[in-house]
Amino acid sequence: MAQSLTTMQAATTVDAEALRAGVRAKYTEVATNPEGQFHFHTGRRLAELLEYPADIRAALPDEAMASFAGVDNPFALGRPRVGARVVDLGSGGGFDCFVAAALVGATGSVIGVDMTAAMLERARHVAHELGLRNVEFREGILEALPVAEGWADVVISNGVLNLVADKAQVLAEAYRVLRPGGVLQFADIAVGGDVPEAAKCDIDLWTDCIAGGLSVDGWCRLIQDAGFDELAVGLATDTFGGAAGEARARAFDVYAHTFRAVKP
Repeated sequence: MAQSLTTMQAATTVDAEALRAGVRAKYTEVATNPEGQFHFHTGRRLAELLEYPADIRAALPDEAMASFAGVDNPFALGRPRVGARVVDLGSGGGFDCFVAAALVGATGSVIGVDMTAAMLERARHVAHELGLRNVEFREGILEALPVAEGWADVVISNGVLNLVADKAQVLAEAYRVLRPGGVLQFADIAVGGDVPEAAKCDIDLWTDCIAGGLSVDGWCRLIQDAGFDELAVGLATDTFGGAAGEARARAFDVYAHTFRAVKP
């Protein structure tokens, strides 16, 4: 498969700790001021645009969606079964975990992992208010998940892997926590254009979900290199259409896709 410059070099041209600090700052703002002005869509309107199940959206209060800032619907390529165990990588304000909890039911379990304290506080508060006993939020980084080996039936993520410098390590961790036959199902941005070298060092461009993206082929190669099989790629989603960041997304040909693969 052909690889873009971002695939080959994005993970090596930014300081990982500086990137984490930038991500924490940006998403602390999303957690504490969800009505603020961001380059991306947020909240209930975004969930509608991404066609999350209408019945689940209707059952959730605005507070459960307010800080949602995903890029696509990771459940579009398949829903976890009732009773399944789900891990959400970069769970943010918890919306995808609340959706997963509705899908797996009371006999299932959901663990959300996030490194931003304000997001964890918001997610835990909403889960408590909703009385969700099968959802837990754990603090941690995606390169070292606080989840036992082989625990999960499904690992999901939404617009987060592009914000991590060492994506291969994140996928290795996803592989570790999945049981054999478990499913990796994540949504993220794909960059069709070349990102200049200077831009790859720009933390703001990373936190704007541009510089850390890979091409579709790049994502596929990374997933396969991590050991996953049965790879499928969803259709492109114009996640930035109508948002403040639309012009920048167009400049780099940025769209979102959902990727699905299975641990042998």
